[in-house]
Amino acid sequence: MAQNDKQQRDLFESERNFRLLVEGVADYALYMLDPTGIITSWNIGGQRIKGYAPDEIVGRHFSCFYTEADRNNGKPARAIKIAREQGRYEEEGWRVRKDGTFFWASVVIDPITEDGQLIGFAKITRDITERREAELKLEQMQQQLAESQKLDALGQLTGGVAHDFNNLLMVITGSIFTLKKAIGSDAKLQRAVTAIETATRRGAALTSQLLTFARRQSVNPQPIDIAERIAAVREVLDTGVGGSVNLSFDIERATWPVTVDIAELETALVNLAINARDAMPRGGTIAITAQNVTLDDNTAAGDYVAISVEDSGTGIAPDVLGRIFDPFFTTKPIGKGTGLGLSQVHGFAHQAGGTVRVESKLGKGTKVTLLLPRDRNSPQPDRPTLADVGGSGTVLLVEDNPDVASATTSLLEQLGYTVRLVSDAEAALREIERESFDLVFSDIIMPGAMDGLGLARRLKVIRPDLPVLLATGYSDAAATVRGDFSILRKPYEIHQLSQAIAKLPR
Repeated sequence: MAQNDKQQRDLFESERNFRLLVEGVADYALYMLDPTGIITSWNIGGQRIKGYAPDEIVGRHFSCFYTEADRNNGKPARAIKIAREQGRYEEEGWRVRKDGTFFWASVVIDPITEDGQLIGFAKITRDITERREAELKLEQMQQQLAESQKLDALGQLTGGVAHDFNNLLMVITGSIFTLKKAIGSDAKLQRAVTAIETATRRGAALTSQLLTFARRQSVNPQPIDIAERIAAVREVLDTGVGGSVNLSFDIERATWPVTVDIAELETALVNLAINARDAMPRGGTIAITAQNVTLDDNTAAGDYVAISVEDSGTGIAPDVLGRIFDPFFTTKPIGKGTGLGLSQVHGFAHQAGGTVRVESKLGKGTKVTLLLPRDRNSPQPDRPTLADVGGSGTVLLVEDNPDVASATTSLLEQLGYTVRLVSDAEAALREIERESFDLVFSDIIMPGAMDGLGLARRLKVIRPDLPVLLATGYSDAAATVRGDFSILRKPYEIHQLSQAIAKLPR
């Protein structure tokens, strides 16, 4: 008899300890359900996670923790049915606290049987909202990394193609001015040369878009006033979008200064406006806004000027949204687009140190936002001045491509310069030791141990009085110049060459 009493006391003590343990667990909601789903016990973890005191929740059906949509879909009943039939039910999903807020829960329901009969269920719920948010952020970062790697690979490919294409265009461009002078007043030949010139400029524009996407464009960044630049390009935008589309502008008056290439900014705005127009075949409104924003997220923390172009058009399908920045990808009919507009926008934003974000809903429109970093240090920009075509003196031309060298020599000679040609930096340094020159005009990419930028830096030390003009169609090195030397983009026309020479410090 005494032994039975001891066993009863031990069992009571064990059950009491277990009950205290369960009731004292604060990180998990541990509670019991009867066979129909009515809550029969409650612990401190349930109160902490879900907000109910024991007297508020015991006796209620556990479906009160589910969202209204889940209740309407019969999810609570399915959960205990699966637990009963399969021996366990596990899932993650949204649950609702007493105050109506949502949390992401890990849920386990186990059936409890006695003598083969179901007497209820043991239910464990854990709040894993923070873990889920961390997983989502990690997944987002992995997606961004994969997208960045894909775009970098595409950029390397397009940059290489554009480099070679620019040299070909330079040969054509350099010969056009000579042809114009040679054909005189022959109208038929003039039209033919004009057609060549137009096609060449179009090719140059496409190549420029490729290089901007690849972030290998030789740019001329300078501090600008966003409101002023948008006002300057407004007429072009009005003309480009046509009469069936309305443009609205909301530009914050005191936008922060940004340092970007003016031509690339204006091209990006035009590309965005044209895309927005094409998304509204029956007309609509394009809203262009600019405002100062401060971001604190992991991918773009800091001060930015946000320039948004928003349309009320067809929107972009979710399966297409991830490809819109790919070069040559377009959903427009054949002949209606090159697939380079948004590539240029993406490349421009990232080359300027910023980023671009897209929000879109099918049937409700698209909003593209350029985020350009605030520049706290740059002085106010100088106003460019046009130079008269013409010059004199001797130019040392450093160019390894014979065809490009011939076209460039022709342009320089037509401007009035005497030209001495060498094919690499080492030969240029030897010539400078022997003779006097008024200007060195060098391509950046050249064979040998020293490229054009290295030559310019060497001359800055040994001949600081000698003006140096660099030319490139594509160069990683050009992006590091940042105003140290003047750079002329290929392909260039005779008046652009003349202006670049005229602006060199003497």
